[in-house]
Amino acid sequence: MKKFVNEPANFVPEFMKGVLLANPGLLEFVPEFQLIKRTDRPAENKVSVVQGSGSGHEPAHIMAVGPGMLSAACQGPVFAAPPVDACYETIKSVATDAGVLVLVNNYQGDRMAWDMACEMAEAEGIKVKQFIINDDVSVEDSLYTVGRRGVAGNFFVIKACGAAAEAGADLDTVLAVAEKVNANVRTMGVALTSCIPPAKGTAIFEIGDDEMEVGIGIHGEPGRRRDKIKNADAITDELFDAVAQDLPYKSGDRVALMINGLGGTPISELYVLYARAHERAEQAGLTVVRNYVGEYCTSLEMAGASLTLLKLDGQLEEYLDAPAEVAVRIF
Repeated sequence: MKKFVNEPANFVPEFMKGVLLANPGLLEFVPEFQLIKRTDRPAENKVSVVQGSGSGHEPAHIMAVGPGMLSAACQGPVFAAPPVDACYETIKSVATDAGVLVLVNNYQGDRMAWDMACEMAEAEGIKVKQFIINDDVSVEDSLYTVGRRGVAGNFFVIKACGAAAEAGADLDTVLAVAEKVNANVRTMGVALTSCIPPAKGTAIFEIGDDEMEVGIGIHGEPGRRRDKIKNADAITDELFDAVAQDLPYKSGDRVALMINGLGGTPISELYVLYARAHERAEQAGLTVVRNYVGEYCTSLEMAGASLTLLKLDGQLEEYLDAPAEVAVRIF
């Protein structure tokens, strides 16, 4: 294993400390709970939006904290859900009379932790609601979940909900925004390599130099199939077809198009994929209103990418255009 790591057990708090020091005045770090929150939250009459999951997917989730995005987020160990007390303290840290919306990617560990944390918060009189994100079209059930996984489409839910909360929307309205985005966003990914969690020290799965995993999960879960590697356009075509046919998207739709890197893919290669995806969108009669190319939901140093489409309306376009500031300035 070759990584910039000190003691593997300290990997997560050490990189979180770095995020804090790189963003003075914007963020507050609570090491005890591996929690980062906005320094200006909680705020009276403003809904707070929170999230938390395993580490290794950065910039998800703590690097998406900031004005117009998440109010707070907590991290578990690499590829493992945060503990219940961290989730509970995350809710408490930004709780207001307006309420807290918890965004949960659809993984069993995350759901169990946040379910218990929300019950504890409600018992204390905190107004809290949950929403489950499940945008991955690859497989119905996975090693980590029952039902579709929550992957890169998560960032569109965060962005729209964060904008709605910043504008003063009430809790039910922010929840309705999450429901709208999730109903209209679809994602699928492919991996060319495995990755190495620092505490494990070895690859989480084996894959041949001439192979790719189609429909890979962000924890290395198997996808639809293992196949021989193809050229970039052929890979993009398969991802685009799977995503576009799932909703389905139709000619005349206005969309946001994202090509997300899984951690080890050069940005130049992501733009090769984007060029083909944009071409396919135009051929399908879709109007690409917003585009996103970069790393939004990764798997450590895994080489690979995912393609996401979000069907837009006037409200969602407005929310995507709303100002936002986060540790990694990607929106």
